[in-house]
Amino acid sequence: MLCSFSKAGVPVLMTKHPFFDYSRLTPSERLELAQDLWDSVDPASDTTVLPLTEEQSAELDRRLAELEVAPDAAASWPDVRKRVVDKLEREHRCGTGHTRD
Repeated sequence: MLCSFSKAGVPVLMTKHPFFDYSRLTPSERLELAQDLWDSVDPASDTTVLPLTEEQSAELDRRLAELEVAPDAAASWPDVRKRVVDKLEREHRCGTGHTRD
């Protein structure tokens, strides 16, 4: 993704996709689109669609074991999503593309 500035000096995100300008979406809308795209992939219909490497499988096993030991240490999806959306909105406002937190 590229970033340029409007005539008013406002940061404008540009995409490399020729048919859809993602910069017109809010960070929340972009996350929703990404989730919708992800949800449209049905790994049950074809196990070769999303094959896991041995490392990925081991990491998932490790995380599951960690969750079973300390279930209260996990963050809920709504909490994680809110943190991500808030961070993206802060980045979008300042136009830097990153923050220090």
